Amino acid sequence: MESLISLVNKLQRACTALGDHGEESALPTLWDSLPTIAVVGGQDPGLFAFWSFQSDANFILQKELCGCRLVSRRQELISSGKSSVLESIVGKDFLPRGSGIVTRRPLVLQLHKIDGEREYAEFMHLPRKRFTDFALVRKEIQDETDRETGRTKQISPVPIHLSIYSPNVVNLTLVDLPGLTKVAVEGQPDSIVGDIENMVRSYIEKPNCIILAISPANQDLATSDAIKISREVDPKGERTFGVLTKIDLMDKGTDAVDMLEGRSYRLQYPWIGIVNRSQADINKNVDMIAARRREREYFANTPEYKHLAHRMGSEHLGKILSKHLEQVIKSRIPGIQSLINKTIAELESELNRLGKPIAADAGGKLYAIVEICRIFDQIYKEHLDGVRPGGEKVYNVFDAQLPAALKRLQFDKHLSMENVRKLITEADGYQPHLIAPEQGYRRLIESSLVSIRGPADASVDAVHAILKDLVHKAINETPELKQYPTLRVEVANAAFESLERMREESRKATLKLVDMECSYLTVDFFRKLPQDIEKGGNPAHSIFDRYNDSYLRRIGTTVLAYVNMVCASLRNSIPKSIVYCQVREAKRSLLDHFLTELGKKEAKQLGSMLDEDPAIMERRAALAKRLELYKSAQAEIDAVAWSK
Repeated sequence: MESLISLVNKLQRACTALGDHGEESALPTLWDSLPTIAVVGGQDPGLFAFWSFQSDANFILQKELCGCRLVSRRQELISSGKSSVLESIVGKDFLPRGSGIVTRRPLVLQLHKIDGEREYAEFMHLPRKRFTDFALVRKEIQDETDRETGRTKQISPVPIHLSIYSPNVVNLTLVDLPGLTKVAVEGQPDSIVGDIENMVRSYIEKPNCIILAISPANQDLATSDAIKISREVDPKGERTFGVLTKIDLMDKGTDAVDMLEGRSYRLQYPWIGIVNRSQADINKNVDMIAARRREREYFANTPEYKHLAHRMGSEHLGKILSKHLEQVIKSRIPGIQSLINKTIAELESELNRLGKPIAADAGGKLYAIVEICRIFDQIYKEHLDGVRPGGEKVYNVFDAQLPAALKRLQFDKHLSMENVRKLITEADGYQPHLIAPEQGYRRLIESSLVSIRGPADASVDAVHAILKDLVHKAINETPELKQYPTLRVEVANAAFESLERMREESRKATLKLVDMECSYLTVDFFRKLPQDIEKGGNPAHSIFDRYNDSYLRRIGTTVLAYVNMVCASLRNSIPKSIVYCQVREAKRSLLDHFLTELGKKEAKQLGSMLDEDPAIMERRAALAKRLELYKSAQAEIDAVAWSK
């Protein structure tokens, strides 16, 4: 039993240390899966009890509504006696007292039974300090509450963890929640009533929470705040323990037997009656051990409660809660293990998605940038090589767009009869050609081939656009670049600059191919043509007969055949030039210039490139802490499982 309750104690402390205390969060919570005993009780700031002391032995108790004339020297908030119950279980005076809402933060009270006679307390926020004076424990609870909430009487969901080590306690963990109230006291906003109820509800509505509902016996159970809210979240009473306090303060002639035996309100577990110390006992600092003895004597000697005495009192309450908590923990361990394993996998997956944190030193930053660039470059190459989609578009330029563009040039129209006649005549000048119009041929061929520059240039631009688009895709598919917006922009700009340089080199090389075809004609093509004497020009014919339609048509046909031959050749050589100058270079040296310049940068400049989104940094840090919590919980549970 000790190991199971101790296990939950460790996990609860780890949860709070790493910021997990069950509040609404975007992070997975372990706190909510841990079995907890929440102490719930009510208080009414509108109703005060006034004592007018008449003598040392007698006093008159008068109840007055708030706002009436003050008739006594002392006033105390009428409440369920929640704090007194906890102190009775512990056997120590250690909780803050006073009027108004005293408990303003959840108090996770972990009791550890030890050997020996020494008793001491430790706070989680003061790990190296032991308190042996429990009056100082009370003061520290007040001070730590004020540190979180200020002195404004506000409430906070962040719990205080207090561990008490004593031979006089049972191993048990309780969460003391702010008392339910109906009226805001001075200095508190009107929303405090709903805020407290929402906080209490956030604990007790969870199926792993055991509810300790404390109600005063001298009030009707129908008006008990603790019973009312417990019934809403646990209508069958399957996880609620009912505690009746102030049984000894009931009016003469009345008793709590019907309530204690479950006839007034039935729960699955028997009601437990408590006799707290009186205000006079508290004022006189009556020893808690003596108070427990008086409590036992009260139930044993009061006729109405004799038959119930064996299951009454704070000692019995502590033991029954400890035993029940052990049983619940034992039943929940498999589910907790499953939750932890699943959440660890989810946290690790998200941390991998968010990437590694930024290195502190210049070398680490440089390495991180180079590694990210390497990953981007690899993804980019995979697109070109067909491992990822996109590279096939380059082939489409060569297989479809370039041939279509060449076909649209319509050389036959350029070599119409009128145009051939015009160029041949102009090429002859003042002296007509003697045998064949060689200069005319050259002008016709060159004027046709020059038009191929357009499709060649367009192919260069088309491939450039595809390569740029693949840069965008590779950047979006590089998770590490999503972390650093500035580096993302720098890498993109560097890649675009490299592609621009490659485009210009490709344009020069590709257009040179066209220009080379224009500058030197393939002589063999013309030598292989049929040599009809009339085609060469018969000297017997008039010079003007050489410009007849048949002759010009034959010239046009010959030029068109030669141009088509060159087009077929360029259709194969243009893609080679483009791939060599653009695609091949993009795969080889896309970020070479950027990486060269990167090595010259100072640490501050490198750091500015790794300007990760603060929200991502916070998220990663929070996830890392939460992962640490779950792995610690996993190790703790495994250790207990193996020991069993």
